[in-house]
Amino acid sequence: MAFIAGAGSTNVDLLYQGMPKIPDIGEEIYCKDFSLQLGGGLPATLINLGRLGIQTKIATELGNDIFSNFAKEQFENNGVQPLNLYSGNDIPLNITSAVILPEDRSFISYGKGNINPDDNAKEKFYQLAKGSKITMMQPGGFIDVYKKLKAEGTLLVLDMGWDETMSFDKYGELLSIADYYTPNKKEALKLTGETTPEKAAESLKKYFKKVVVKLDKDGCLGLEENKMIFVKSIDEFKNVDSTGAGDAFLSGFMYGLFYDYPLSECLLLGNITGGKSVTKVGALSAYLSEKELLAYKEKYTNNIIQNY
Repeated sequence: MAFIAGAGSTNVDLLYQGMPKIPDIGEEIYCKDFSLQLGGGLPATLINLGRLGIQTKIATELGNDIFSNFAKEQFENNGVQPLNLYSGNDIPLNITSAVILPEDRSFISYGKGNINPDDNAKEKFYQLAKGSKITMMQPGGFIDVYKKLKAEGTLLVLDMGWDETMSFDKYGELLSIADYYTPNKKEALKLTGETTPEKAAESLKKYFKKVVVKLDKDGCLGLEENKMIFVKSIDEFKNVDSTGAGDAFLSGFMYGLFYDYPLSECLLLGNITGGKSVTKVGALSAYLSEKELLAYKEKYTNNIIQNY
């Protein structure tokens, strides 16, 4: 059976909402709403794909702590098969406490960020991802695994996130083996050194036959065979919290790749899943079933503007 795989750190979010301010030193304030959720990043994308009925697998680090047990349960409940790469006694996850106010938010995080894999972890991930139709890529220590999977015919989708020092020189090796990369406007401009999303898309043609640049709330651009595509965002989705919007976009986009849709329709699917995700607080609170996603796709076909 075809499946999608990826390797990355697991993030857990403790979300505090409904309070007048952030407490000062020595103060205690009770909030009206609280939730414990998996955070954003690669795991969130895979969970959203699992919710859409696609078999997904993740290589990650899980311990014996309550947060790891919670994460494992969330993966399994949402159709994601987890493989543990961790054997220590600490908490190997990234844990964030987020205080969410109407106009601002504050964060306290624990963790080490990305996985730093040894040879055993690399081999475990390779065996997990071997035979996948699509594997998600991230910067880090798994590049040799990505190259091996690429040679075997796996489609590679790169998600890097923001980096103040991002450049073609720094990330050229990753970009050269990826089949798709989905930067937002800020990331695309920084990486390419260009001044507009359209120019950035043209610059990314040196690495990709099919280029994607997300335009945040405005939609996204695609470039294929020198033809620019613009796909408008979904107006009916109202932004409550943009946490995890990029991860959700990627799930819809990859759903389209998995089922061999054309680039324009992959972008529309990404706009739908990304737009839906911002309608509630948290990276994974708002989502669509496969049936709902395909219904929205039919409803908003006219959001695709060819030859933009």
